[in-house]
Amino acid sequence: MWTRKSMPLVSYLLCVCTGIMEFRRHQISSWSSDDVKLHFGLQKLQRVGPLISGANLCASQMSRSDNSNKQKEFPQNANLPPTLPKRRKKPYPIPFKKIKQVAKENKRIAQMGIETPLDPPKNGLLATDLIPVAYEVLEAWKVLIKGVAQLLHVIPVHGCSECSEVHITEIGHEIQNCLGRTSSTRHSFHSWVRGSINDVLIPIESYHLYDPFGRRIMHETRFDYDRIPAVVEFCIQAGVDIPEYCWKCLRPIRMMGKKVIDRGGLVEEPKPWSSGNSTTLIDFDTYGAYGRYPPPPLEDVPNIARQTIAAYETVRSGVRRLMKKYTVKACGYCSEVHVGPWGHNVKLCGEYKHQWRDGKHGWQDATLDEVFPPNYVWHVRDPKGPPLKGALKRFYGKAPAVVEMCMHAGAEVPEKYKPMMRLDIILPEIDEAGLVA
Repeated sequence: MWTRKSMPLVSYLLCVCTGIMEFRRHQISSWSSDDVKLHFGLQKLQRVGPLISGANLCASQMSRSDNSNKQKEFPQNANLPPTLPKRRKKPYPIPFKKIKQVAKENKRIAQMGIETPLDPPKNGLLATDLIPVAYEVLEAWKVLIKGVAQLLHVIPVHGCSECSEVHITEIGHEIQNCLGRTSSTRHSFHSWVRGSINDVLIPIESYHLYDPFGRRIMHETRFDYDRIPAVVEFCIQAGVDIPEYCWKCLRPIRMMGKKVIDRGGLVEEPKPWSSGNSTTLIDFDTYGAYGRYPPPPLEDVPNIARQTIAAYETVRSGVRRLMKKYTVKACGYCSEVHVGPWGHNVKLCGEYKHQWRDGKHGWQDATLDEVFPPNYVWHVRDPKGPPLKGALKRFYGKAPAVVEMCMHAGAEVPEKYKPMMRLDIILPEIDEAGLVA
């Protein structure tokens, strides 16, 4: 009969927990505590006697299952998106040290006279595996615009007339974070007005290029190019065929370092399309979408909300896949986006230190949120309840404007947005907020 005093502590615990281990008296007495720890903990010693192999397998299976469960679970709460200061440049998506290393290596290869090997789409040709993705994104973009325009007739949206704050509920919130021109006279309270579709879907536009690798857009020639939504321009350069916006794809380009030694032939660019009779192009733009689509029946609102949030997820996932191969540039100071291998030379940047740059943009690699901004808004649990208070701001969550609107319309919120919405936090009273740790 084994007792606690006649065996080491580690062996005793293993026998109690597993119930499947059997040891011989003389073998256990001959082992030291260090051997037992190495045998069961690190498994680096060779087995010293006949024992039933089950404890190690059971423990490994338990640890694997625990790790898999932890990986599958979403975090309980997530931090709110940070507000970047306007008096500093945006951080680089790729570390600057890595950018310098790649540039130094490319320069060394170019000095040796070796041509840079380019694969589609870096050489100007299409990536054929991403053409279906581009068509899927464009169709989802049209569904998204239509769904948001229809939900605007049912779900109230408010926007501040002085700043970019948006709130989706019956009345505006009372959080004092307005940074508008006359905010000091209102004690930083917002001046709420009726919102539009551009308050939900932030309009990010880009110049349409017939030849992305051709001549750069200069400040004097900026009116010779059309401005269309950046998502639409991205899909066009990824292979979507729109008759009004053609795209050159003839021969691959050749580069040596940063210098283009063969552009695949220069072709005269067609004149910008200026007719307003095409219904195809109207569906791609948010301008006038609220008036194009009538109010939906109330019984169809939940279905429209589900389709809209599905289209929103399709656009984000599709643009993310396209950005892994296609190049998009964004200004490090303002919200300008350019779809192409390098930015344009239009001098319209008016943000921090634009005088030092003569109004030129500070181009860097774009991120997904710059091409398709989520536009985070405060999450409201009860749309018809009291307005949000500034004293309880740290207990409130946020969500993308499209997700918040669709949730109020009856759609189910995807799991990945719930941690930031902080649904599991119980809101205290205002006089109790200071007592919460």
